[in-house]
Amino acid sequence: MEYKHHDIEKKWQDRWEKDGIYHAKDQDPAKKKDKFYGLIEFPYPSGEGLHVGHPRSYTAIDIMTRKQRMQGKNVLYPIGWDAFGLPTENFAIKHKIKPQDATKKNIANFTRQLKSLGFGFDWSREVDTTDPKYYKWTQWMFLQFYNSFFDEKTNRARPLSELVIPIKIKEQGDKAVVAYLDEKRLAYKASATINWCPSCKIGLANEEAQGGVCERCGGKVEKREKSQWMIRITAYAERLLKDLDSVDYLEKIKTQQKNWIGKSEGASIDFAVEGQSADKNDIEANITVFTTRVDTLFGVTYLVLSPEHAFVDRWLIDGVVKNAKKVQDYREAARKKSDIERQEDKKKTGVELKGVRALHPATGEHLPIWIADYVLSGYGTGAIMAVPAHDERDMEFAKKFKLPIIEVVSSEGVNVNSDFLNGLTTDKAKQKMTAWLKKEKRGSKSTNYKLRDWVFSRQRYWGEPIPIVHCDNCGYVPVPEKELPLELPDVKAYEPTETGESPLAAIKKWVDVKCPKCGGAAQRETDTMPNWAGSSWYFLRYCDPKNDKKFADPDKLKYWMPVDLYNGGMEHTTLHLLYSRFWYKFLFDLGHVPKECGAEPYRARRSQGLILGEGGMKMSKSKGNVINPDDVVKDYGSDIFRVYEMFIGPFEQEAPWDTKGIEGVRRFLDKVWKLFPETQNLKPETRIPEDTETLLHQTIKKVGDDIENMSFNTAVSALMILTNKFTDVGAQKVPKQALENLLKLLAPFAPHIAEELWHQIGNKESIHLSEWPKFDPKKISSPEFELVIQVNGKVRDKIVVRSDISEKEAKERAQSSEKVKGYLAGKKPKKIIYVHGRLVSIQI
Repeated sequence: MEYKHHDIEKKWQDRWEKDGIYHAKDQDPAKKKDKFYGLIEFPYPSGEGLHVGHPRSYTAIDIMTRKQRMQGKNVLYPIGWDAFGLPTENFAIKHKIKPQDATKKNIANFTRQLKSLGFGFDWSREVDTTDPKYYKWTQWMFLQFYNSFFDEKTNRARPLSELVIPIKIKEQGDKAVVAYLDEKRLAYKASATINWCPSCKIGLANEEAQGGVCERCGGKVEKREKSQWMIRITAYAERLLKDLDSVDYLEKIKTQQKNWIGKSEGASIDFAVEGQSADKNDIEANITVFTTRVDTLFGVTYLVLSPEHAFVDRWLIDGVVKNAKKVQDYREAARKKSDIERQEDKKKTGVELKGVRALHPATGEHLPIWIADYVLSGYGTGAIMAVPAHDERDMEFAKKFKLPIIEVVSSEGVNVNSDFLNGLTTDKAKQKMTAWLKKEKRGSKSTNYKLRDWVFSRQRYWGEPIPIVHCDNCGYVPVPEKELPLELPDVKAYEPTETGESPLAAIKKWVDVKCPKCGGAAQRETDTMPNWAGSSWYFLRYCDPKNDKKFADPDKLKYWMPVDLYNGGMEHTTLHLLYSRFWYKFLFDLGHVPKECGAEPYRARRSQGLILGEGGMKMSKSKGNVINPDDVVKDYGSDIFRVYEMFIGPFEQEAPWDTKGIEGVRRFLDKVWKLFPETQNLKPETRIPEDTETLLHQTIKKVGDDIENMSFNTAVSALMILTNKFTDVGAQKVPKQALENLLKLLAPFAPHIAEELWHQIGNKESIHLSEWPKFDPKKISSPEFELVIQVNGKVRDKIVVRSDISEKEAKERAQSSEKVKGYLAGKKPKKIIYVHGRLVSIQI
C-alpha cells in the first residue's frame, strides 16, 4: 500500500487538534517536578511566510517535548506571535494596507504553515503581542518600571513610594522632589544621542545598529540628539552577568552576553579643569575618566573627550573655547559617522579645545584637552586619559599632533618615571595608586560596563502606545491602570514623518487629553514601544493566557516557571535574550513573579545553525534561492521535511539544503512504511535474533541520549540502521513489540507516519501518549561483533572480534588477516583508521 502523505498527515493533524492531546494541564505547584516547559522564540509573522530555516528550531523542540510527554511529563509547548514592529509596518506601507490587516493575514498564513508541519503546539494558549488584551499588560509593566527605583543597598528594584527623599531635597520644594524622583525612576525620559536610521525614520537601540547599520533595512545610521524614553537596564548589569553562572546556556551564548555587558574593573579619576572651581568634591568642575590602568597615571599627557561630551556644550555656550567654529565643524562631521566607523578609522582626527586645560591629579601639570571621534560618548564617561606610550590609539594620535609621550612601564613590567610607584609591578602599582587617589579624594576604585540604558522609544505607529501623558503643571503622569489598555487609534495615515516625530503626533483628537492628576490640558506620549517590549515577557503569559485580572496567576507561574529549555537564533542572544532576562528579574524583584520561580527565566538555552541555500549560499530573495516549506510539504510530506531538517547536519551548525539528501530521507521512511505490509500477521511470540535484539536496545539508548543532547542527526542515523536491520531480517521475524518500539522512537521525528502505523497494528490510543521505550542494560553490549576490514576503501575481509577490543589490537588484527596480507604485500600503510565497533580502514 502506498503512503499517501497528503491524506494521512491532514487526518492526524485534525484528530490531534480535536482530541487536544497537546494541551498542557495546569497543576498544583507541589507537582512541579512532573512538568516540562519547552519554548521556541515565537515567530514574527512576516508577509513572506515561513522559510525552511524557521522549522529547524521548532522541530527540534517539538521532538524533545514529544519525548518528555512519552516519558510521563506534563508538557507545555506553546506558540504565539511577536507581531508589532517595523517589518509589518513597512510591508503595510508598501502594499497600502493597514498594519492591523497585514498582521491578521500574516498570522493566518503562518498558522496554516505551522499546522501543516504537525508541530505539537498547545494552540489553546496562543498569544499575540498586538492584541490589546495582551499589550494591556505590557503597558502595565511599563508603568511598574516608571513607578520603581533600583535600591543599590538591596540590589533590587523597589516601588518608588518606598524611596526616602533626602531632607535637603524636600526643603527645596515640590519641583525638586519631582526632579529627584524622576532621576531615580527605572523608566525615565532623557535627551540622548541615538542611532537614527534615515531610511526607516526611526531611532534604534545600540543592539539594533550593530556595525553602524540598521538591522532592518541595512542602511547606514547616523547620530541624532532626541528626547527618548529609557529603561535603566544598567542597574541590573552585575546580576545579568553573575547569574549566567546559574544557568545551562551554550558557552558561546554566555560569551555573547558577557561581551555585550562588558564589565571592566578599574578606577574613576577626577581631573580638575583650569579656570573652574578647584573643589575636588564639585563634580561639575571635574572631568571624570574611567581606566583599567590606573598604574599608568603618571604617563598621561593629554585628555580626550568625545565630541558629544556635555562639557563641550557648556564651554561653547560660556564662550570659554577660543576656536569654537573649528570645534563645531568637527562635531558635525563626527555626528555623521557610526560608532563602528569611528572606532575602526585608522586615520586619527581631532581638535584641541583652545582655552581650557586640565590639571593632572598627581603632578598638578596643565594638560591639553582635545575632542576626537575615536572616543565614544556611550562608553565609560565619554572621556579618556591618554597614555600614548602604552596605548596604540593614543600613540598614533600623539605622534600625529606632536604631543608628549612618557614611558611609565618598563619592558620588565615595573613602573618607571612614576614617582612613588617606581619599581612596583603592575598589580601593586594599581593598588597603591587607587589607594592614593581615594585618600586624596581625587578618584576611587570603580567598575564600568559597556552596557547602556535601553532606548525604549520608537517614533512609529505600529507599536504599543506608551501609557504616559504630559501636563505642563504636573510633568509626566501615568495613564490610570483602570484605563488600560491604551489602544492604538485606527488611522488612515501611519507613514513615518520627516521630522522624526511619531505619526501619532498628528492625531490631535487622540493626543489632546485631560491630565489624570490635575484635570488640566495635557498631551499623550506619541512615541511607541520597541518590538522587544512584548517579547520580553511572553513566556510568562503562556502560563495563563486568558487571565484578564493579572498577567498570570502566581500559582500557575510557580508551577510552570522557569522554562526548562529555550531555543532560538544566535542573532538574538544580545537583544531579546538580554532584555527578557532583565524584564523577568525586574518583575521578580517586585514580587510579581513568585520567588519559587527562581531568579532566571530560562533554565537552559540552545541555538540552531542556519539552513543555507543549495551550494552553501545564505538564502535570500535577491539570490532566488529561498525554499518555501509549503513546496517541500506538497512534494514530500511534512514527516520527510522534519526528518530531513534534523538529519541535515549537527543542529548547532550551518547546513546547506540538499535535494539529494531529502530523497535519502524519503527512501528511509518508505522502508519504515514497507515494514508493515501485513500487520494482521505480526506474531508477538516471534523470537528476535540476538544481534537484532542487541541493536534494538542500543538504538533505544542512543536515540534517547541523542535527543537529550540535541544530536538529532545521529539519532536519525541510528533509526535508519535499525530500520535496515529489521528489513534484512524481515518483519515477520521481528516481534510486534520490537516494531512498536521502532515506531515510538520514530514518533517525535515523523509523528504522522508513526501514528498511522501505530494504529494499523491495532493500538487505540495515540502513540504520542504511549510510554517511551526502555532499554535493557544487559542487552546493550554484545560480547562479539564483526569487524570489517577495508583496503583503499574496498572490503577485503570480515573477522569476529571481542566488543571490548582496543584500537591498537583491532589495527593489529586487521593487518595480520591472511586476506589482507596479500594486498599489503610488504608495503607500509600510509594511514590506518579505526571506527569503533565497526571497521578498520587501511590506505596503502
